[in-house]
Amino acid sequence: MHEEKVDIKTPEYVSLQFQTAGLGSRAAAFLIDQVLLTIINILVVLGLVWIMNLQTENPFVEAQAFHSGTLAIAVVALFVINWGYFLAYEFFSGGRTLGKKLIGIRVIQDNGQSITLLSSFIRNLMRIIDMLPAYYFVGMLMVFFHEKHKRLGDITAGTIVVHERRKKKAKKKSSIEKVIESRGLSKDSFDIEEGALKSLGAKEWKLLKTYSQRFTGVERNQRLVLTRKVAEIILPKIGMEVERQTEEELENILLVLYLKLKDEWEFEL
Repeated sequence: MHEEKVDIKTPEYVSLQFQTAGLGSRAAAFLIDQVLLTIINILVVLGLVWIMNLQTENPFVEAQAFHSGTLAIAVVALFVINWGYFLAYEFFSGGRTLGKKLIGIRVIQDNGQSITLLSSFIRNLMRIIDMLPAYYFVGMLMVFFHEKHKRLGDITAGTIVVHERRKKKAKKKSSIEKVIESRGLSKDSFDIEEGALKSLGAKEWKLLKTYSQRFTGVERNQRLVLTRKVAEIILPKIGMEVERQTEEELENILLVLYLKLKDEWEFEL
């Protein structure tokens, strides 16, 4: 089933774009939920049988009356579990049941806000109709043909099922970025005049880039020699003296220059 994107305007007049969940993803989530509910139902029935057998052996309890009462309680309990599961889970878990979480979909309101208790109550109450005549036939037809893949419960409650927005994975820091961060350096760590920076071009950027790439891959003594050589080429061009700086200061200056030139030259070469 083709899944489409829908634009939703929030009460704050912010336009958000979501991908609607189609029949396939919704059915997969529902099957997972049903497996969980089936296991719970089986455990409830087994517990009921165990209680009934236990009480049958008790001569002081009238078996027939007890069994009738126990069965009535069990029927009510099963109804509450099977219907209340979706109501409670969706409301307290931000529109996600276990199945929806695993598939990566959720229920939200048509205005983009989180589902309310009332809207969850209405959409799940309408399952009684969506389930007709069997196996959610009405619900599946509605989801398949509706332009926003809504079943009757969604239309009535003003809700829509969408795919979760995937969080962008944080880019893994390079070794030189880790060194720069550990030293507390940034582009603003040293004041260098804009005119002086203009004297550094593509040739100097390539040199600084090569220096940063080799910085963590060589031994300390080799790095000190490399730092001194690169500094003697670059620093005079921005009006800085090499002799007055310690080795660590030279490293820090070159690393800050690398950060300053990175934004300008990294994607232009």
